[in-house]
Amino acid sequence: MDTVSVRYMIDDVDAAISFYTQRLGFRVELNLAPGFAVLSRGNLRLLLSIPGAGGAGQSMPDGRRPEPGGWNRIQLEVDDLAGEVESLRDTGTHFRNEIVEGRGGKQILLEDPSGNPVELFEPPRS
Repeated sequence: MDTVSVRYMIDDVDAAISFYTQRLGFRVELNLAPGFAVLSRGNLRLLLSIPGAGGAGQSMPDGRRPEPGGWNRIQLEVDDLAGEVESLRDTGTHFRNEIVEGRGGKQILLEDPSGNPVELFEPPRS
């Protein structure tokens, strides 16, 4: 399977690296703090950039600046969503909601230190 890259705008590279590696099982591929880092988990490469750093952090012609937050997100599949949530709550992780269950499985949204959402997803058991 090919590697997929996703870029998140963040406020603090070191805080983001700690969050993603210690809480969500990512590995550091490249750390160019304070402006940029590349993390990986399986076939996912997560590019972390602070606003103003590098090409991706530059303002748009209309003056808008890249910033953290929003609703677009990466989804990480887990085997035991309730167990993952319990472990993450013990670390002080901020969740936007409680576990939601639907026909497609269960999910919850948590936030990284910059407010970017991450969806944890447990598929239905067959």
